[in-house]
Amino acid sequence: MSFTDKAKNKVEQLTGAAKERIGDATDNERLRGEGAAQQQDARARQAGEHVKDAGRDVRDAFTR
Repeated sequence: MSFTDKAKNKVEQLTGAAKERIGDATDNERLRGEGAAQQQDARARQAGEHVKDAGRDVRDAFTR
């Protein structure tokens, strides 16, 4: 996973956390839900990137 992918996912996750906190503070259910969904999307993308990295590591181990 490239550094830019990690950074984008982290920014997305932090943005979602901020939206969720603002939704909590203002009692805005829509914003709270949007923030939670945004965080989950970022976590899922991050997990997908980790799986791709692990696959590459396994492939590289067998080609050496």
